[in-house]
Amino acid sequence: MDAYETINDTLVSLFKDILKLEEEAIITGEFSDITNNDMHIIEAIGLSGKSTMSAVAKKLGITAGSLTSAVNSLVNKKYVLRKRSQEDRRVVFIGLTPKGVRAYDHHREYHRQMTNAVIQRLGEEEIPVLLKTLKGLSDFFRGYQEMEKKI
Repeated sequence: MDAYETINDTLVSLFKDILKLEEEAIITGEFSDITNNDMHIIEAIGLSGKSTMSAVAKKLGITAGSLTSAVNSLVNKKYVLRKRSQEDRRVVFIGLTPKGVRAYDHHREYHRQMTNAVIQRLGEEEIPVLLKTLKGLSDFFRGYQEMEKKI
């Protein structure tokens, strides 16, 4: 197999495996009542306690309506709290409950372990090469996403 085919096969397998393994690793025990998408919404809300619905929707690249449906479910499952702004009733703040913070920490720990597993295999001189490669991949996806929006 040539380098192009090897890289392509590796990327395709990697993306598929990351989604599957992440769900198996983090949607367990206390957090078995939510989906991987829910966990990413929890991650996007973050720990600041000052996230707005519109900011989180933008961060995730989804519509406010889609986020509202997901947040309704997370509120019912006691992961998220919602509160209207006193200054502007159109603004809705969302934050994590103690259960939501535990889910956030659980997800963050999985990502820490995943990142450390990669870094530990690299020498100091290899880390900048990996960073450059990942940035190129990230730039491709962002550019592709923007191109798709224009079509």
